[in-house]
Amino acid sequence: MNLLVKRIIGTAIYFCAVTTNAQELSVDDTLTVARSIDQQYISWREHIIDDPITAKVPFNGSDGLAMADLDQDGFIDIVSVHESDSGYDSAIHDADLEIPLEGHVRIAFATADPDIWTNITLAEGPEVAAPEDVAIGDVNRDGYPDVLVAAELGHLIYLQNPGKSARSQPWPRLILPMTQNQGSFLRVFFADFDNDGQIEATTANKGAQRPGPEDYARSTPVSLLQMHGNPLTADGWQQMLLGRYSIPQNAEPVDLDQDGDTDIVIGSRGEQRIAWFENFSSGERLQFKEHAIGIIGAQISGFNLAYADINKDQRLDIIGASPEALYWLEQPAVIDDGWLAHKIGTFLPDSITGLVSADINNDGHLDIMAGSYSRGTRTAETDAQIGDPLGRLGWFENPGALNKSWTRHDISRRKRGMFDKFIARDMDADGDMDFISTRGNSDQLDGVFWLEQVRSTQPKAAFTAARSHDSQSMPLP
Repeated sequence: MNLLVKRIIGTAIYFCAVTTNAQELSVDDTLTVARSIDQQYISWREHIIDDPITAKVPFNGSDGLAMADLDQDGFIDIVSVHESDSGYDSAIHDADLEIPLEGHVRIAFATADPDIWTNITLAEGPEVAAPEDVAIGDVNRDGYPDVLVAAELGHLIYLQNPGKSARSQPWPRLILPMTQNQGSFLRVFFADFDNDGQIEATTANKGAQRPGPEDYARSTPVSLLQMHGNPLTADGWQQMLLGRYSIPQNAEPVDLDQDGDTDIVIGSRGEQRIAWFENFSSGERLQFKEHAIGIIGAQISGFNLAYADINKDQRLDIIGASPEALYWLEQPAVIDDGWLAHKIGTFLPDSITGLVSADINNDGHLDIMAGSYSRGTRTAETDAQIGDPLGRLGWFENPGALNKSWTRHDISRRKRGMFDKFIARDMDADGDMDFISTRGNSDQLDGVFWLEQVRSTQPKAAFTAARSHDSQSMPLP
């Protein structure tokens, strides 16, 4: 065998070994290639804020969250909701399944140190059965933010902040009577639609927590709730019907036409479409006009959406996910014309559930942080395979030009995990963007955490977990 042949064979063996080792590496352990604008490598470190093990409280099915300074001490606190749904999959219909009336609403009170929190249970049990979403706003206008929770089983509950003693005293509460036994409430938001200083609430009622064929065949309401007088009394709330849809799953306040008032974007899972309500309110009269959003090139049901001027044409675009991919929808010059769907990327075979826009690498362009929804057993992972839909974290880097492709940077992929909601915030005040999120589908590993963006001159493993024992990390298929 001559020297040239030996070198060729040796090179082939080397590259085969490198390829094999790369394939065996989990996403978490893969060296990052993502870089900031100053060419530092970007990796991520997990920090636990609240979980059932350390709290010694049996919550799981962590879902929505919101942030505000609840006790007015200068630190931004976190309200999170936990469905207690580890025993079943809410996306799979089973008419014979009896769902327990359980759930938890938790508060993480912040300090100057982003790793030190005081965690309490705000509500639990049947009064917050399967809570999906939460909104924070000063409903009674006393200077302290209050809380409104959407429970999939099945009502809205208002919890009034007692003020400085928010950590130690019970929060007075009211289950809104017009929402009791009316279906399954999925999303809830606060906004001041008529600019009178009094916030209103919007909510989507998807009809049933685990919709069957009969639920897709009927329409359920998207509503606006006005407050008058005492919000702890039934007559303090009035309901205004916006529209009825098949499995509505959003009712999000946003100034979509950027005319200075707040509109509402809705999404329908059953109809696989989104629409918006233009705000024409004047004085004390709330008035809206529905517009279809005709999407060219994709179907978006609008469960989680983000809004940003991606192409910098002074119009607000919409970012949303189909079952297969993530898209940004280009707002046309005439808002009632067709919205062109531009593909950002995909997590396949994993889904994309939670998402938020933020400039991650400080290059002046908005990127997208996203998370997926694992579909396997929630209390064990022996049946999960590499090609199954698993729990993934990742971000999509904006190329800064419409003729270039977005780059996907995978952070973590585990057998169990659902990442439904993200909030972008520089938690450690170091000048780069971090993220707060919830993790579900992992039983005792569920809860609230934050992702620290770590920058280094040399590439590091993409993800550093907070726990020494966790759900198994997996490579890409």
